[in-house]
Amino acid sequence: MDIQMKRGLLDVCVLAAIKSEASYGYRIIKDMKPYIELSESTLYTVLKRLEAAQMLDVRTAEHGGRLRKYYYITKNGLDRIEAFKEEWKEIMAIHSFVTREEAQNG
Repeated sequence: MDIQMKRGLLDVCVLAAIKSEASYGYRIIKDMKPYIELSESTLYTVLKRLEAAQMLDVRTAEHGGRLRKYYYITKNGLDRIEAFKEEWKEIMAIHSFVTREEAQNG
């Protein structure tokens, strides 16, 4: 898969993982695991990119005697998810075009 496309998909997946409630790194990975494998290093790169783009906010809170970073989706993040849904319609149309011969011959 094209690296730029994969990057965009990972961004939206992480945003979707925190859409309904704030979360932290380990839990995000756990929540995404049934759908996509994601390493910690990749996740934290995505989280930093999303924070820089103001699609999420980060707050630190104590949990079990340790500090834990919690990630919250912002309006920009919610807007990105909605934009992705529209973009996906176009991607599906392109997929249908590319695979049309297979569908006709299958």
